[in-house]
Amino acid sequence: MSSSAQFLNPSAAAQRLGVSAKALRLYEQHGLLTPGRTAAGWRAYGADEMTRATEIIALRALGLSLSQITRVLADDPQGLEPALAAHQTTLEGQIRQLAGMIEKVRDIRAGLAQGKLPTAGELARLLRPTAEFISVAFDLPWPWGGERFELRDIAPLNYIIGPLGSGKTRLAKRLAETLPDAVFLGLDRLEHGGAAARAQLDADLALRSRVDQALTWLVEEGAVASDALIALLVGLESEGAATVVVDMVEQGLDQPAQQALIAHLRRRGPGARPLFLLTRSSAILDLAAVGCRRGDHFLSRQSQPPGQRRPISRCRRIRGGRHLSGLARGAGANRRRHRVATPSGLKSGVRSGVRPRSTHEARTSNKKGG
Repeated sequence: MSSSAQFLNPSAAAQRLGVSAKALRLYEQHGLLTPGRTAAGWRAYGADEMTRATEIIALRALGLSLSQITRVLADDPQGLEPALAAHQTTLEGQIRQLAGMIEKVRDIRAGLAQGKLPTAGELARLLRPTAEFISVAFDLPWPWGGERFELRDIAPLNYIIGPLGSGKTRLAKRLAETLPDAVFLGLDRLEHGGAAARAQLDADLALRSRVDQALTWLVEEGAVASDALIALLVGLESEGAATVVVDMVEQGLDQPAQQALIAHLRRRGPGARPLFLLTRSSAILDLAAVGCRRGDHFLSRQSQPPGQRRPISRCRRIRGGRHLSGLARGAGANRRRHRVATPSGLKSGVRSGVRPRSTHEARTSNKKGG
């Protein structure tokens, strides 16, 4: 290693590339990237490694799996055509979306010429896809005692998490009942080895084609085809629903399948239909591995007072967000109490550095003035 050349450590290289250090290690594990080593054995990324990593990231953005990228970098075009076709479909969708927004601008200008002022909402919709403005509001079911729940600007990916008995499934079902044209994909999808899903595939060749394409991508990412994975894909790829709420998305999937699945779901375009994923899996929620996009929402506890209960983003980079590492702790060193909103528990407070209290403990503490 030349001492005059500039080399970056994994953290600095990841920051410059806009990915995580864990993503760089993942590329290394698949043989796509081989960083140099310092005299002490530490990884070091020079100009050649940074160029290679940039190419890998660009190919990932096109929707290629790691196996497909390996072949492309070896001058093997196998698998490139479907990836390019999918990318073309995404671009065409963006063109249609832009055309619609241009039409809205034209209508607003025509209204201005006639003395009609646009509303703030109409102007805001010129900057973001209409799908992001889907909203829902309802009174929370038991065990939240009818408190108001509001979710605005629903993202393509939304997570609902919490321990057993926290009520997250009741919340998910209420979301599916309230959101327009939403469906709830429950654990009954796994009954009889996913027989219902396979019957759907036999009856719908277009659905089978979409599932086969997604399954091929997942297998190349390290997943193993299974009844549970196929049943889940059938629910996710079926047409008709505007929103899909999935109960325990990781059920029946091993960790490689979970990691491949969340990478697959995150590569969807910004105009994709919203998904709500109930999960307790660290693989599904591993931001370091798959990155964090502005649109992802994390339905967890709130710092808002009762009556203004809203889900917050789970990404550190997003305004108002909190990283997953803060899940088991209250935010801030001043040990402020935080309201528990959705799946983390009932109306108990959560203090920094201590475990969430049970409902009985919270009530006892409240009686004592604690």
